[in-house]
Amino acid sequence: MKVETMADYAARGEEPEILFWVGCAGSFDARAQKVTVAFTKILNAVGMKFAILGEEESCTGDPARRAGNEFVFQMTALQNIETLNMYKVKKIVAACPHCFNTLKNEYPALGGNYEVIHHTQLLQELINAGRIKMNGGGSFKGKKITYHDSCYLGRVNDIYEAPRSVLETLDADLVEMKRSKKNGLCCGAGGAQMFKEDEPGDKRINIERIEEALNTGADMVAVNCPFCLTMMSDGVKAKEKEEEVMVYDLAELIIQNM
Repeated sequence: MKVETMADYAARGEEPEILFWVGCAGSFDARAQKVTVAFTKILNAVGMKFAILGEEESCTGDPARRAGNEFVFQMTALQNIETLNMYKVKKIVAACPHCFNTLKNEYPALGGNYEVIHHTQLLQELINAGRIKMNGGGSFKGKKITYHDSCYLGRVNDIYEAPRSVLETLDADLVEMKRSKKNGLCCGAGGAQMFKEDEPGDKRINIERIEEALNTGADMVAVNCPFCLTMMSDGVKAKEKEEEVMVYDLAELIIQNM
């Protein structure tokens, strides 16, 4: 795979079309790494000039702020902003809605002003422009897919149509869960819950959510977030349905049918 860093571009005196913000999960989590690879393959296939920060990228600070440590958030954010501004970055794509939301909505207050899009929005743009060409038939013909709206892409940023229009390019039936779009239910990992023990209760949130997904009769659950990917996959395992129901990020579904 061809993946260049911002430093590589700067050394040649060039600028990429877009900076791909990989994020902590996409860099270090074994399952989310597969999404990073799939998305990178798509960008290479369409000939997009993109770069990553590589070792110059650190966490956006989102989990620290959600967990209440504003000091760590601001320190991390200012360090990232300094790096981004040094490279004169204008446009960023993120495969994680948490990174997307923080870069788009919270960095401007600290001096980081960029055009930030989520990878599902970029996929929709590339499909609409004819740069991504899908194979008819394919491995999804006759399959049912249900789509889980992540909190930060859905309710927080009102992005509902881009991911669905990407899914509509597959030869599959899109079936909605009882709670979707503005009424969507969290996977259980948001607000830094991913990193702490469960609070007392009758049922884990991801079990509640995966039951809604399974009730649609879907063969696949499509997600757009590494946290949702983990929580929904864990839910499928808890229900002992991992042989029957697969959980994929949208980028993985697209690369399978290109």
